[in-house]
Amino acid sequence: MSDCIFCKIVSKEIPSDIVYEDDEILAFNDINPQAPVHILIIPKKHYENINEVDDYGMVSKMFEVGKKITEQKGIEDFRYVINKGEKAGQTVFHLHMHLIAGRVMNWPPG
Repeated sequence: MSDCIFCKIVSKEIPSDIVYEDDEILAFNDINPQAPVHILIIPKKHYENINEVDDYGMVSKMFEVGKKITEQKGIEDFRYVINKGEKAGQTVFHLHMHLIAGRVMNWPPG
């Protein structure tokens, strides 16, 4: 999608602080972090949200990348978040998973 900010990050039209990249997945630091560690893990292929996914192997790969990142950074306690829809907090309509760590997480969220 030409107007999708994450697609522009994937195509390198917009710079990002990349943490991980392979042929299918890109992970980068969030520009508005909600914790000391706040990484976005996205498929390079555009899916508007989790319900658009036609290849759940892709979702599995997102979690595999999260595992690699947490192991490389020595992160033991963390949270994954996937929002679906505006009322759930999704602001960029390209599937992404937040990897958040480095502070105490409260539930329910503020």
